[in-house]
Amino acid sequence: MKSVLTILAFVAVATPVIAQVGPPTSQRTCGANRQLVLRDGAVVLDTGPTTYARFVRSGAECLVDQFPEPAWVPSSNNPQCFIGYRCKDGSDDF
Repeated sequence: MKSVLTILAFVAVATPVIAQVGPPTSQRTCGANRQLVLRDGAVVLDTGPTTYARFVRSGAECLVDQFPEPAWVPSSNNPQCFIGYRCKDGSDDF
């Protein structure tokens, strides 16, 4: 029972750390933002004071009924930095 409580305590403490997002895209260069997406395949990034979005390197990271749509974000050296793609639902067009 003690080990279960220890594990639960660890998960409760570790979960907020895992969920944290790094600095906003506007505080990194365009190349650094793009590298994050290319390296990880899919990432959630802070795109503004209260906005977050998921970006992917290709359609392979999208669900079966989704398609990749080009995405741009503000960066420290480019206000329209191509970062990769966002997965859009196929039903969005109907």
